[in-house]
Amino acid sequence: MQTEVRLSDSAIAGFIHSHQLPSAFHRLAADHYLPLASWIVSRCSSAATPLLGINGAQGTGKSTLAEFLKLALESAYQWRVAVVSIDDFYLTKAERRRLAHDVHPLLATRGVPGTHDTGMLLQCLDELGALGPSGRCRLPRFDKAEDERSDRSTWPEIAGPVDLIILEGWCVGSVAEDDATLAKPVNRLEREQDADATWRRFANERLQSDYVAVFTRIDALVFLQAPSFGAIYRWRLEQERQLAAVTSATAPGVMSARQVADFIQIYERITRNNLALLPASADVVLELDENHGCLASRYD
Repeated sequence: MQTEVRLSDSAIAGFIHSHQLPSAFHRLAADHYLPLASWIVSRCSSAATPLLGINGAQGTGKSTLAEFLKLALESAYQWRVAVVSIDDFYLTKAERRRLAHDVHPLLATRGVPGTHDTGMLLQCLDELGALGPSGRCRLPRFDKAEDERSDRSTWPEIAGPVDLIILEGWCVGSVAEDDATLAKPVNRLEREQDADATWRRFANERLQSDYVAVFTRIDALVFLQAPSFGAIYRWRLEQERQLAAVTSATAPGVMSARQVADFIQIYERITRNNLALLPASADVVLELDENHGCLASRYD
């Protein structure tokens, strides 16, 4: 029988308040997120420091889901949960500039596979899995408003041992495409700035090499399925407005609506591939509606 993870109404309300979420989140948590937490306990308890992957496009609520699962599992079972975002492992500006010079100018912009430090990510996962009772591990942070890795002194620490690692990110668990598919541009950015497919082939090669080394470690994958790519644009724009509200609209990493439209073209190819393939291959699929609600949860 599957273990049932419960969380008090006051704890959920506190989470809603601290994360500035709409009141409708309470029902989402009760109907879908807590049952998912129960499934994780049943599915992952036997593994040594299991790794849960969460994939979802921009604005689907990956980080919110990860943090809620952390709260639920730590409150109900006293697990120690480490939440890791692949976004925090982007290469530095200097490293991306070198790629832009050596491979393709588009690699100066963070996003596609090849712009993350997968070696650093693997090292972090290794350290988290090996933490003993007296061990501590710093979790990297990337400042998106400044488009730069945060100073190491600001990285939060987690004490061991760790019972579950959650790795969330827009390309977590994504798979590579074949050469024939890569040859056809999917948007204006690819047609105009990557006519010979150098940029997208580089990203695809990294996805089937460096990133496979990370993704093969995943014990279970959750996919947050957006209703359409158009919805993803709207949600990404919402995120940018929220970022501007807590920093400054003139900060170097904050984008206008036009810049957001251009920016998501960087992610479009792999995102569309995820929408086509992951509903059949993920262990859990949360089918989202246009307003971030969940229509259904499907388990393997």
